[in-house]
Amino acid sequence: MSANIISTTEKNSSTRLGDLEKTVILNTLMSVPFPKRDEKWRDDFLYSLPEANLKLGTPEVVVASDGFPYIQLETVNPNENFQAYVIGKQLPTLLSQGFGVVINPQHDRLDWILSYGDIVNYELNDSFYTDHSIFSNNKENLAIGKDEKILIGQPADSILPKYLRTQLKEYLQHMGVKTPKIMLIARNYEDENFVSQDLVFNITPIQFRSEKAYHQIMSAIAWFLPKHYSFMGVDEMSIANGFQAL
Repeated sequence: MSANIISTTEKNSSTRLGDLEKTVILNTLMSVPFPKRDEKWRDDFLYSLPEANLKLGTPEVVVASDGFPYIQLETVNPNENFQAYVIGKQLPTLLSQGFGVVINPQHDRLDWILSYGDIVNYELNDSFYTDHSIFSNNKENLAIGKDEKILIGQPADSILPKYLRTQLKEYLQHMGVKTPKIMLIARNYEDENFVSQDLVFNITPIQFRSEKAYHQIMSAIAWFLPKHYSFMGVDEMSIANGFQAL
């Protein structure tokens, strides 16, 4: 890599720079056509992305078609002067302000998109995505069975840190849920080979103007959470002493 890839400003502020080797790897990966971007490409990309040097796009923040705000980032060219933006070093800002990230939106086809929940997962688990966890595998049509035995508790900070609680609370209140509440349930807890867990919100379709509006809210919650999290909405009166305010 040419030394000119770092601006004069950044040379005097090395703490803001990312990993130059990973920057080179990332730039090389960008030259691979989309049809040839296999699993190895994905793994190499996600390994390099958090610590690589990127630059802010124009505008820096956009509200995408999904209604959520994203920081626009671009990969850098050799011999280019720029102010480095390193995702791994910008986590406090991304997490406190509720941003996702898009990579190279200036192209006809953007290279990658990270939801807020993906950023949360990187902060919690040093990876944007978690393949295996104790959360339920089936994330559709989750419900608590009438006679199902469950353990009820509250999610720890390692699952639902304060910044995530704040983002969820603000969003749900904005959408008309006056007092958003949450709990964590464990299923099949008597058998460690089958135990699983789910987040539960005090949200039901009857609270909204239509079934469609309810499903839109639930889809939005998924944007805030790591992708391996499973969650559902339940009438808070149906479970005694379970919910607590976000």
